[in-house]
Amino acid sequence: MKNYLYLSLIPEALIASNLPPEEFGVYFATGVFRRNCDQAVFFELDPNFKSDYLPVSKIEELTKPHEDGSPHKSVYLSVYRVLEHVPMSAFKNLYVVTSDGKVLELKPGAFEPDAKQHLYLYQDLGPCRPRVASILNPQEYVKRMTDPERLVHVDKIAFCDLTLGELEADPEKGNMDDLPYKNQYHLRYCLMQVRNKGGKNNKVVARSVDDFLYRSIRKGFYVGAGDEMLYYPMPSKEQLENEHYLWWRSAQSAFGE
Repeated sequence: MKNYLYLSLIPEALIASNLPPEEFGVYFATGVFRRNCDQAVFFELDPNFKSDYLPVSKIEELTKPHEDGSPHKSVYLSVYRVLEHVPMSAFKNLYVVTSDGKVLELKPGAFEPDAKQHLYLYQDLGPCRPRVASILNPQEYVKRMTDPERLVHVDKIAFCDLTLGELEADPEKGNMDDLPYKNQYHLRYCLMQVRNKGGKNNKVVARSVDDFLYRSIRKGFYVGAGDEMLYYPMPSKEQLENEHYLWWRSAQSAFGE
């Protein structure tokens, strides 16, 4: 029976399994009896990467099939400081799962920075989970947040960018009616502060966010450290409607979110 290795971001954990990504995603979000209801975002990892910190050498031992031949659905190997100890070379595809178990596979793509500087809203997914207003594009954000010369930094960061609508160009007067964020006046204030200060400025909009709406993702997901970054682009709305309709319908519903 084949072994798989996953890095979950909600919550952060290293998990071994005999289930392939699609089956694991359904199980992880809904449970054995489909009574659970949680979003899931996880990377498939190369199960052969080496680590002096993470117990990846125990995968074969811990994922032997049960006596009745049934697969191991999930074996937790670590729940602490996982992201920082996974080498960039070990990351494979990313899987985004709705609360009712609809799985969307995202593959790494080429990152092209926006031609002009503008405002961004980031949802950090690991190792911490603040929501951050920034003047930096994703590549710049990775480099700054993982810079060991800064007093406050992380070794590696995973996050997604969120849509800002009219606030992207006009945080002071832009219309916010279609934005699904709480405390909108504070968001507007943070964006104005970031724009006015410019430079390398970031500002925390919310200290910790437990969940977010998939339909609010602007371009995609990112993971990186220093000059290395992987970008997982979200399909366009048209692609989601035509090629991933069940996932998209679930992602827009209250239950799927």
